[in-house]
Amino acid sequence: MTGAETLDAAVAPRPAFRGPLDNQRPAIVRTVGGDPWLAVAVAALIGLGLVMVFNVSWFPGGEKLGDPLHFVRKHVLSVGLGLGLCLLASRVPTARWRTLAYPVFVVAVVALLAVLVPGIGVRRSGAQRWLALGPLGFQPTELAKPAFVLFLAAMMVRKGERVRELGFGILPACLVTGVVAALCLAEPDFGTATLCAIMLVVMLFAAGARVWHLGLFAAAAVPALAAIAVLSPYRFRRLVSFLDCNADALGDGFQLCQSLIAFGSGGVTGVGLGQGQQKMYYLPAAHTDFIFAVIGEELGLLGAVAVLGLFALVALRGFRVAARHPDDFAGLLAFGLTSLIVLQALLNIGVALGALPTKGLTLPFVSYGGSAMMLGLAELGVLLAVAREAG
Repeated sequence: MTGAETLDAAVAPRPAFRGPLDNQRPAIVRTVGGDPWLAVAVAALIGLGLVMVFNVSWFPGGEKLGDPLHFVRKHVLSVGLGLGLCLLASRVPTARWRTLAYPVFVVAVVALLAVLVPGIGVRRSGAQRWLALGPLGFQPTELAKPAFVLFLAAMMVRKGERVRELGFGILPACLVTGVVAALCLAEPDFGTATLCAIMLVVMLFAAGARVWHLGLFAAAAVPALAAIAVLSPYRFRRLVSFLDCNADALGDGFQLCQSLIAFGSGGVTGVGLGQGQQKMYYLPAAHTDFIFAVIGEELGLLGAVAVLGLFALVALRGFRVAARHPDDFAGLLAFGLTSLIVLQALLNIGVALGALPTKGLTLPFVSYGGSAMMLGLAELGVLLAVAREAG
């Protein structure tokens, strides 16, 4: 054998398998895959959230709990667990998610029922929204939101063209939405109930329902939600303070007034990271519902626009993934999850800016909140799985 033949024999690729699979190459398995721009946008939001939660929660953690890093540690843990869920969800084929749609939804409904049972549900700040899981608390409504979208996607694809029928297509979906909304209102969680109603309209529209059917639903839903808001004393006070927060600036309008002060103080470039004053006990829920106001104060208009830009990128890439996948269920699921993330962000930002009444929804991937962070990253994992399949 010549030297060249010896070299060729040394570098010749050996078959990876024997027997029937002889001479076949193994498939290349990527760890996450999917859409890198979508992943980068969410990573940027998570990074900003880590900085802002550390920045904002230092004072309440130190004074109330004796540990300035208490909230930061829990937030980092939530991000770590969420990344694990993201990786796991990204490896599940969309066909499998379709078979899991109804079981996952049933689990979410059972959790919504369990949180209302005395001794099981944990009550905080006048609302019974948490289940105690050791040192951590879990909010079933955070599971209910993606489970609801998953259920709607599977149901509407199964109905096919009959989703355009009022009796067979629209009314069953409305009944299911009514059950979920009623369980959320019982906690009470008006924000999640409203978000579910909006998501129903969005999903039905994407599935091809008739516009005038959606108009009938909106004509019935809007007065019902308005009645629920007006007939509840604390929700009515929130609505009045939203219309004019200065009328009760030290009472029900205090939170909104302080949020607007934060944005006004920030100007274009902000007062500087860590230099804001509103987080120092002036702005309640600064590390959760109103973290966007702190961003506006410390990073200014430029920082706020950057956050909006990142969510716009999430919307662009998520809807692109939905449009590219050939399977109707996968496309509708991606559309619904993207809409869920973006709509919740817009509702949170609208509340912080005084454009919407206070609803108690966090800013996805940015606000402190373990359940929201973990389930949000799980939603990202599903979107990455759809993106990987779409190519």
